[in-house]
Amino acid sequence: MTVFSAASLRPSRTRAHVVPIVLGGAAALGAVALVAYLLWPTWGAGGASAPDRLPVSVGGTLFNVPTTAIRMKIQRHSGPQERIDLDVLYPSLEPPGAPRHVTADTVETAVQSIDRIFLSIAAHHDALAPEQRTATIYPRYLDQAATQPEEGLTMRTFRTETPYGSEDLYSAASPALTARCTRDAATPGMCLSERRVGGADLTFRFPRSWLSQWREVAEAMEKLTAQLRGPKG
Repeated sequence: MTVFSAASLRPSRTRAHVVPIVLGGAAALGAVALVAYLLWPTWGAGGASAPDRLPVSVGGTLFNVPTTAIRMKIQRHSGPQERIDLDVLYPSLEPPGAPRHVTADTVETAVQSIDRIFLSIAAHHDALAPEQRTATIYPRYLDQAATQPEEGLTMRTFRTETPYGSEDLYSAASPALTARCTRDAATPGMCLSERRVGGADLTFRFPRSWLSQWREVAEAMEKLTAQLRGPKG
């Protein structure tokens, strides 16, 4: 009778031990599954997208720069930089899209007129300011005669034997504009307009032909400068 009772109780005790083990194993598997779900990467193969704008310090002056407007990939990072090169579409001032792929068959048809403003921002290191250069250096090389190609816009020619012999100087008071422009030749003339902002000099480049609408160009450069500096608190 005693043997029968011990034998009959053994399966019951075995089941009593198995149930906690099964439940514990199920709980452990659930915990592992939860951790795996939480840690499983959710990004795609393309990686994280770059921010729309980057805070960049040039010459100790902070600029808020559209990432896709930066022309050189090596400059596409935040923080201090000695120089940064940008281009924006005109007149929208939006960053340009990705460049079109050009092949040997399409290179000739791909050549188009310039539709953007090019801008370089560089630390000036206490060099002569652009307005000082206009007031003290350029007059030494300019012809005295002046013409007015557009209402409100004055043009003076640099003398041939001077360092700027192939260029003309354009100026206007309202809106303010000073631009040194090469003349049309084998390639269209280009204009260079400079201004100083804090510790940096901004150099704008655009086609000379745009001076037929010089007011819009001057206002676009002023607006772009304000956008890059951001709101002032």
